[in-house]
Amino acid sequence: MKIKAGIVGATGYAGAELVRLLSTHPNAEVSAISSVSFEGEKLSDVYPSYKCLNDMVCENQDAVVEKSDVVFAALPHGLSQELAEKCIIAGKAFIDLGADFRLESEDEYTEWYGGTFLDKKLHEQSVYGLPEFFRNEIKGKKLVANPGCYTTCSPLAIAPAIANGLVETKGIICDCKSGVTGAGRKPSQGNHYPELNEGFHAYKVASHRHTPEIEQTLSKLSGKKVIITFVPHLLPVNRGILATVYADIKDGVTFEQIRKAYEEYYKDEFFVRLLDDGKCADIHNIKYSNFCDVSIHHDKRANKLVACAAIDNMVKGAAGQAIQNMNIIFGLDETTGLVIVPPAF
Repeated sequence: MKIKAGIVGATGYAGAELVRLLSTHPNAEVSAISSVSFEGEKLSDVYPSYKCLNDMVCENQDAVVEKSDVVFAALPHGLSQELAEKCIIAGKAFIDLGADFRLESEDEYTEWYGGTFLDKKLHEQSVYGLPEFFRNEIKGKKLVANPGCYTTCSPLAIAPAIANGLVETKGIICDCKSGVTGAGRKPSQGNHYPELNEGFHAYKVASHRHTPEIEQTLSKLSGKKVIITFVPHLLPVNRGILATVYADIKDGVTFEQIRKAYEEYYKDEFFVRLLDDGKCADIHNIKYSNFCDVSIHHDKRANKLVACAAIDNMVKGAAGQAIQNMNIIFGLDETTGLVIVPPAF
């Protein structure tokens, strides 16, 4: 019997990626989909690439909950909490690709998102779904907060050095570049082709909402409070994120120690590919896949670690990681349905 997976928000980019990836999953099938904008319409009319592969009609949210064992919510922040409660009461697993359950502190959620926790007990039941760090906590849970794209890529770049106390926790800089799909499907002037093409710019400098989420993860790994400077940039490409993270190497620590720490930390992580010395992570090499490529570099003059990580923001940064979490919840090998070879060109 296959896992019945429902998708709320199936016509957004992350929702559409869930449909694409689940369509070839050997142990799961899309049971129902919903979309406020396209209710009553076929998914294949919204995305013609799904013609004859998925001609499901977008229903309402209640129908999705009723027909599913697990519900994926690919919704803007502020729209998932009531749906999550409905799913948990009905005995369904709930994986939220939005931000409603990512931050543990309600004060931080209010500060950065302007909302409140509707049910604090529900938030206490949730777990942060970055499997490479928290898979043991994810096992057996019903409510998973799927991390954001920047908040997956940046910690994966620097985690081994942070967790092993090899770099200073002050002065960390996360310098990230993302493809335009990270802004979602809704049109805006900033992602209008003439505005975006042949341009490249930073945005929400030192004020992006993913800042406290990255700090929360790094603080857990470090065991002490970590404050970062986070600067995202918008690339004129469809998909991919490159995170370059800078950190001061502690006195007495050698780069060889750092390299060994990375090798040990990621040796059993199928989706994290640690590149050889001299190689640099590139978004070209992870496109359409759930892989994260990591490269580390030593700025000898400044004695800094420069760690680079590349992911597909729509897969490892969204839908692929959500399915990885589903696999863990239901006791499957977490690579199931996600062993995707990135295109060579």
